[in-house]
Amino acid sequence: MRITDVRVRKITKEGKMRAIVSITIDEEFVIHDIKVIEGDNGLFIAMPSRRAGDGEYRDIAHPINSSTREMIQNLIIEKYKQTANEEQ
Repeated sequence: MRITDVRVRKITKEGKMRAIVSITIDEEFVIHDIKVIEGDNGLFIAMPSRRAGDGEYRDIAHPINSSTREMIQNLIIEKYKQTANEEQ
């Protein structure tokens, strides 16, 4: 699997969310609404989710292993930082 495009939309509102990201996989499949969030230990991503009937949020799409999640997170955070540096 290759991430062939990462599009970052920065968020300027107050709060911990820094950006909304869309990624393209192998130039054939897109995942929208991945969130970049500023946590206590730095930036991390939250996959797209929706509220279930019990009030809990559940991911709509997500990697099924930690190495894939880490690869996606690293690419997104790198692109987010690159975008932030270009704006300065």
